[in-house]
Order: sequence, then structure tokens, then C-alpha cells
Amino acid sequence: MDHQTADTDEEIDRTARAGAIDEPAATVPWRSRTVQIVLASTALAPLGVPLISPALPVFRDVFGITDAQASLLVSTYFIVGIVLSPFIGILADRIGRKRVLVAGLLAFGILGGAMAAAPTFETLLALRIAQGTAAAAIFITTVTIVGDSFDGAQRTAVLGANVAVLSATAALFPVLGGMLVGIAWNAPFLTYLAAIPIAVFAQVTFEEPHRSAGGRGIAYLVDATRTVLAPPLLVLFAVAFLTEFLLFGVVFTAMPFVLAAAFAPVVIGGVILVAGTASMVAAAASGRLSRSLSNEWLIALGFACYAVGFAAAWVATGLFVTTVAVVVVGVGVGLLMPVVDAAVSDRASTEYLAGAMSLRNSTTFLGRTTGPIAFAGLAISVGVGYEPLLLASSLVAIIATGVVVVIGPVRLARKSSQHPSA
Repeated sequence: MDHQTADTDEEIDRTARAGAIDEPAATVPWRSRTVQIVLASTALAPLGVPLISPALPVFRDVFGITDAQASLLVSTYFIVGIVLSPFIGILADRIGRKRVLVAGLLAFGILGGAMAAAPTFETLLALRIAQGTAAAAIFITTVTIVGDSFDGAQRTAVLGANVAVLSATAALFPVLGGMLVGIAWNAPFLTYLAAIPIAVFAQVTFEEPHRSAGGRGIAYLVDATRTVLAPPLLVLFAVAFLTEFLLFGVVFTAMPFVLAAAFAPVVIGGVILVAGTASMVAAAASGRLSRSLSNEWLIALGFACYAVGFAAAWVATGLFVTTVAVVVVGVGVGLLMPVVDAAVSDRASTEYLAGAMSLRNSTTFLGRTTGPIAFAGLAISVGVGYEPLLLASSLVAIIATGVVVVIGPVRLARKSSQHPSA
């Protein structure tokens, strides 16, 4: 890598951190190599679930399986990540963020491409489980790198841009997945190969961020766990779980099966696209919103959007109202996700940041895993059906909004210019 380019990039990041509390620092330093690598890696994440979500009914028919079994293509993706995320965090602190990120990208692409040749549904599930570990490495290292490199309002702005990119690609990939599965059932899996050139790009251009030395091995995990037992972080983990549980249970599992009775996969992908677009717009504005609204109010507003959106989807009788409903839900996602990561970064000391983010990732993956299983299981195995679950989800979101507004969580960190331990 050209040393002048590296020095310029480091200077951009140092300037960003130094001026985190100033007005200009609330913007995203797009020329920073750190930002570019993080956003490029994040753009691949929706290849995991949103890409194949509209194709679930097709996979069901191709392999002759049930709805609940088809939903395992979503839930198994996150199972290993729930358990292994803390250890991935340890690894990122021991050998560096860059090595873990590059390895995760390579494994993500290779395993994903291999799915196109899976001869049986069992083989496909096994590859998904292994790929989920690689996805966990990408999720953890990207948000940890942002926490390492930026502070205060600028960190929120960069995390908002990260979620915006995530939402943008999550909005586009369902349409792509719906189109590709119309060509061949395994065509969507070939898109995973895009992770390989991104890994090469990261290896060649990315500079390891400066960070404090952490502990080692199991002792590190124990110390990192102790740092996240404070009420504010526990509240944030609960928010992260509920956000993902409802999102993946309703939007990525229940909605495709509800819409499949009347619409083609590409239309289903279009509905999910507008939700992702709304999430992208809301997330991009998170840096500015964090100055005028506290974390509590942003969380409450996000859950309120969930409540309204799920209720609207429940009463919807046509495609237009359903689309409006998922737009409202998408706004809720865009409000909730950046504030959680920003607040976790503020609360966790630098030497345990990867550990804190890995535990947050475990909580997130738990929500993503249990959501599809719970919704498909209740709808099919118990016989409840998908429509009543939309109403139940709205009621849960109303309760969550009330808890935040009336009782209020322990105050979450906002606009701090450094880690608490600094």
C-alpha cells in the first residue's frame, strides 16, 4: 500500500476523532479508507438473508419441505454466530480486526458459492451454518472498527451510514433474489462470490486501527462479560434482540409466505425493497437526529414505528397498504439499529470493545434465529396462521414503546466524545 495514501487516511481518521464534538464532525468522512472498507464489507451482509427471503417458497417446492423447514435457511445462518461471536471478538482483539475481517469475507464468499452446487437440503443447511460464522466475523469487525476509529456524534453518523448501506443493499437484494430464483433455484447463491474481491481489497488497502491492548483468552472473555453487565448495556442488548426478532420474524419470514398466495417472488422482493429504502433514509439521518433526540426517544420512536407498521400490515387487504406498512417498519429499523451500536461503543472501553460488540452480535443473531423459527412454527405447527402474528407483533411493539417512555431505561450514553474509561 502506498505510504502517502495510508498517512492521508490515518490523518483523516485522527482529525475525525479529534473533532468529534464539533459540528462538522457529525458528517461522514467518505475519503477515509476505514469508512470505505467498512461500508464495502457491510454491503455484502444482506446477501445472507434478504437475498434468499423471497425465494423461500421456491426452495420449499424444490426440496419438497415444509414452510418451517424452509425457514431454517434463515435461522441456521445465525445459530453458530450466537455461540461463537464472543470468541470471534477475542480473536479480533488478539490478532487484529483486519485478519478476522479478511478471513470472514473469504469464507463468506467461498461457502456461499458452494451452496449453488448443494445436492440436498441437508448439505445446504450445513453450508449455511458454516457461512453464518463468517458472517458473524464481518458483523463484529465492521462495527468494532468504527468504534475504534470514531467518537461522539461522528461515530453515530458513520454507524448511520453503515446501517444506510446495509438497508440499501437489503432493499435491492430481495428484488435481485426474486429475479435470480426465477432463472434457477440456485442462481442467488452465486452472488456470494462477490465477497472474494472485497476481501482482496481489504487485505491490500486497509490499515489496522490503533487500539489499546486487551486481555487474553478466557480471562479476557470473563472481563469483557463483566463490563457489559451494567444496566445500560443490558437494556441495549434487549433492544437489539427485540428489533431483530420482530424484523426477521415478520418482514423476512411471515410476509413472504402471506404475499406468496397472490404475488410472484419478484413482487415480494419489491415490497421488502421499499422497507429497506425507508430504513436507509432514516439511518442516514441518525447522526443529525442524535443531537436533538435522546437515545431513549429514538428507541421509543423506532418501536412505535414497528407497532404502527405491523398493525397496518395486519389490516391490509391490498398491496398498496402492505407496502406503506413495511415502509413504516423500515423507518423503525433505521432509527433503532445505529443508536444501539453507537451507545454500546460509548459504554465499552477500547480494550473490550470487540468483546462487547461480539456479545451484542450474539444477542442480535439470537433474535434473527428465533424470530423465523417462532413465527413459522406458530403459524404452521400450532396452526395460528401468519395474520394474527402481525397483530401480536404490533402489541409487543406497543408494550416496548410504553416501557421506554413510561418507565425509561437507565440513561444511555449520548454525544460522549470518548469512551467512559478514557
